[in-house]
Amino acid sequence: MAKTKTKTQLKGKQSFANHFKMALTAKNYIIIGIGILSIIIGYIFMSANSVDGFLPTVIAPILLVLGYCAIIPFGILYKDKSVVEENDINEKKVKVNKGNIKTPENVKAN
Repeated sequence: MAKTKTKTQLKGKQSFANHFKMALTAKNYIIIGIGILSIIIGYIFMSANSVDGFLPTVIAPILLVLGYCAIIPFGILYKDKSVVEENDINEKKVKVNKGNIKTPENVKAN
């Protein structure tokens, strides 16, 4: 008699696979790197010798706020459309394959 997989066995493998998907892609890391670069440039501009200059009083705070509050959070939250579409396709394949597996619920009693 052939062994059939139950729904709990299938769910365990699916959830195991879902936990180890890469959350951040290369685009996310590039965006976060740009945010860190803007923060570094902001601190460099802030360390200028002039206290009343345009760079340390205007440009540096703008770069720091953009880096900390806009670019880095955007890099963390950004979802690549190609990765989202790939995950949707994989989930649809799993749903289609579920119907072909014989479980005790969908096997007719003789």
